[in-house]
Amino acid sequence: MRKIITFFASLFIFVLYTSAQAYEGTVEYDKKKQPALIITYPYSPEAVEGAMVQKLEGMGLTAKEEKGIFNSSKKFRSYKSAIIKDISGNSMDYIFKVEQKGKRGNDESFLYFIINKDGENILSNRDDIIIGRAKSFLDDLVPEVEAFNLELQIKDQDETVAKAEKKLKGLQDDQESMEKKIKKLEDDLKNNAKDQQDQQKEIEKQRQILEGMKGKRKG
Repeated sequence: MRKIITFFASLFIFVLYTSAQAYEGTVEYDKKKQPALIITYPYSPEAVEGAMVQKLEGMGLTAKEEKGIFNSSKKFRSYKSAIIKDISGNSMDYIFKVEQKGKRGNDESFLYFIINKDGENILSNRDDIIIGRAKSFLDDLVPEVEAFNLELQIKDQDETVAKAEKKLKGLQDDQESMEKKIKKLEDDLKNNAKDQQDQQKEIEKQRQILEGMKGKRKG
């Protein structure tokens, strides 16, 4: 049984990693189609983009909107004159976009990666060494995407638990409020019963007075 579980776990990891392999294609950027590396990850766009940004920030790279780094479409993230040592020791422009694959809610995403060197696209110039390293860079991002996705799931579950706890607290508060009302009603019932008894005694008293008055009639 353990061997079977190990086999399927290994198979899952193999499928996961082999399904996320970068290849060459094109993407619409700056109002024209440009050569780009493309990779599909079996995770949501939020997880993929978050992992990519986190990795680049870990290298000290940050896309700053106030410096006009973002593309006007707001879909691309661009890092100008940046150094990613896993790809090259030279400064380059790294541009990427993450896009939903298929219908919204489907946990698959495309990542498009453009690299420009001295104003020229490396795919157009066929810098095979840099292209190979860039593909590996994207392939090797899988564990980080998976980890980021897990953190998103944990965050969502934290919120689900918090909502459930808030609902329980509300129900407990309602119960306490209802118990107080019940206690008040029970006290009111007891007081009412006592008031009825007192009133009954008062009626008997007044009735006796009335009978006494009637007994004083003449003839």
